Amino acid sequence: MSGNRLLTDAERKIRRALLGTLLVLAFAVLAAVGGWLWQQLRNQQVQPVEEAQVNTPVAVDADKTTPAPRIPFSDITKTSGIEFVHVNGAYGERLMPETIGSGAAFLDYDNDGDQDLLLVNFNYWPGHAGSGVARHALYANDGMGRFRDVTEQAGVGFSDYGMGVAVGDYDGDGRQDLYLTCLGGNRLLHNEGGRFHETTQTAGVAGGDNDWSTGAAFIDYDRDGDLDLFVVNYVQWSRKDDLEIDFRLTGLGRAYGAPNHFIGTHNRLYRNDGEGRFSDVSGIAGIQVIDELNGKPVGKGLGVAPVDYDRDGWIDLVVANDTVRNFLFHNRGDGSFEEIGALEGIAFDRDGKATGAMGIDSAYFRNNLELGIGIGNFANEMTSLFVTAGEQPPFADEAVLLGLGPDTRLALTFGLLFFDADLDGRLDLIQVNGHLEHEINKVQPSQHYAQPAQLFWNCGESCRTAFRLVTDAGDLAQPMVARGAAYADIDADGDLDLIVTQNGRAAKLFRNDQQSGNHWLRLKLIGDGGNPDAIGASIELSAGGITQYRSLIPARSYLSQVELPVTFGLGQGTGVEKISVVWPDGTRQQIRPPGIDRLITVVKGAP
Repeated sequence: MSGNRLLTDAERKIRRALLGTLLVLAFAVLAAVGGWLWQQLRNQQVQPVEEAQVNTPVAVDADKTTPAPRIPFSDITKTSGIEFVHVNGAYGERLMPETIGSGAAFLDYDNDGDQDLLLVNFNYWPGHAGSGVARHALYANDGMGRFRDVTEQAGVGFSDYGMGVAVGDYDGDGRQDLYLTCLGGNRLLHNEGGRFHETTQTAGVAGGDNDWSTGAAFIDYDRDGDLDLFVVNYVQWSRKDDLEIDFRLTGLGRAYGAPNHFIGTHNRLYRNDGEGRFSDVSGIAGIQVIDELNGKPVGKGLGVAPVDYDRDGWIDLVVANDTVRNFLFHNRGDGSFEEIGALEGIAFDRDGKATGAMGIDSAYFRNNLELGIGIGNFANEMTSLFVTAGEQPPFADEAVLLGLGPDTRLALTFGLLFFDADLDGRLDLIQVNGHLEHEINKVQPSQHYAQPAQLFWNCGESCRTAFRLVTDAGDLAQPMVARGAAYADIDADGDLDLIVTQNGRAAKLFRNDQQSGNHWLRLKLIGDGGNPDAIGASIELSAGGITQYRSLIPARSYLSQVELPVTFGLGQGTGVEKISVVWPDGTRQQIRPPGIDRLITVVKGAP
């Protein structure tokens, strides 16, 4: 534990009360100014947007003696058998949903032990059909990273205005089910042994006909042993409103609108009642955030990170909101949540501003209990990295101090993930990037529609700045119009490979070709009851005098889901000293350290 003194409950209450008073005053002033500005905007046409002159932040002087290693990734999309091309439906009217892209998920849908791949698709607008049919796609893995299209035989070839995907065994039958978020009604697909059957209506989780759903996660928020469902919604959108706003860029004419021109909306929480049915408890659970001054919903959510940020045993929810403050829903443990993002320091960036937040992930990247929450932001807004101090909240945005400042300022970031790319025992960070406007470079010379991904190597405590940009990441350097990102070990070699979705373009599959020689250990957990995949469990692994911490949460990045097995890099270490699993019900289980460089299965309660 850190030597910093832990706050008592009384001190924390005083701190929150003081912060609350200041925030109320600040919000009142901002609301008054915002109300006046809003009234002015309503009375005039939207003005052309000029490129802002951005002063790049100055990085902390980096320790040049420890450069980032070469960590190459190879584009194996064509040779792997992945032929998916995303349809964004664009035909000239510049409608906002065309820009959002869609997500991806790694899952073992047929229970054969390897990671298969689901890719979510958008659709053509009514009256503007293109060639072919825009459908979601499912690819089965042969165990060595080669895939075959099983979309039709698996029953997932729907045509939706698709956004994201959540994976979870909601009925506890040992098979992973799918929840697809969409513009319009969502879908719940029950896995019946390699083929999916839609159960949306009987389960009661379609959402509203006018909802624009984005991120989603299966979690056991009430710790009753089965998986509930949290769904993020974006803004209140219609084609009519979009065209009336008539957002424009100088030199381009009509452009894609920004979310600050649309009214926010509410997220949804569905409680699992068993027997394949859910109840919408959004109102009574406290996740509907209202602006007290205008009575309208605040949220404009895209990403969600389920995480027990205060380590009290209850899963909390961090929502990345686009152009409004981020939410932190603290789980009270009684079936309800309290939104305290501002009080805990995660609502705004280091300058006290709301950002264009999209992708999100959480990790104990320092190999202690100081939690980091990474959020990918819009162009000219650096990536946020909120970190607790002394292993206790509140958070502070340490992006610049940790080396993510100047290198992330220009990028427009969607997917963001922590993962150990070179298996050295420290979690690295990748963000995938791409702009909204095809011709953005004509009006903003610093910006490009297609942008390379950025891999940041975790240098550890020996460096002044924790993260270093990897200058040789192989094919990750190719420009992409990237949106979702997810990882899995697709070829059983121990390191983590990547899928990156693109907006209106082909998805890209990248094989991790790192040659560090580092060792590794992968764990697959088998729980009990209604949560056999043990979503929400945490794992501690000690090796070489260092303890690594992981949470088994597949909902990560942007509209996407990662594989369920948990990977630990061991560096040059040749053994593991101790493994401890804390199951979702709080039970702690010690695991006898096995050999290394293998996948092991851990069954709850087994000796």
